Amino acid sequence: MDEESVIRLRNAIMRTGRRLRTTASEEGLTATQSSVLATLVRQGPTGAGELAAAEAVNPTMLSRVLAHLEEAGLATRAPSPDDARCTLARATPAGRRLVARLRARRAALLLERIEELDPAHVAVLLDALPALEALARVDEAR
Repeated sequence: MDEESVIRLRNAIMRTGRRLRTTASEEGLTATQSSVLATLVRQGPTGAGELAAAEAVNPTMLSRVLAHLEEAGLATRAPSPDDARCTLARATPAGRRLVARLRARRAALLLERIEELDPAHVAVLLDALPALEALARVDEAR
């Protein structure tokens, strides 16, 4: 893949992702707050250090994000039962409902855009799904 193709792919992914992330702001969350909450829903109770690493944020920023989520009733923090020096964060039922609502809205928004495409482009997107999923896993493995 040449540099121009990489730039085009990045731009397409970034513009699409940016539009999908706006759904979180409609719920009063920043992109980082939404991402942290979604990670808690996906992974279950998670240590603060592991969560900061997964979200690529520093511990101070994560603490602020978790404080906001806690104030909003979307997450809780408590000492880890394995090590009281560590904090364990988890999504509340309200947090899980919000993430489900955001996922549904993002899926609906993406589907609206896909339905505007030529059927041949839709077929290409479907064929590209395994490669795009593999690309996402490469990043997650780091």
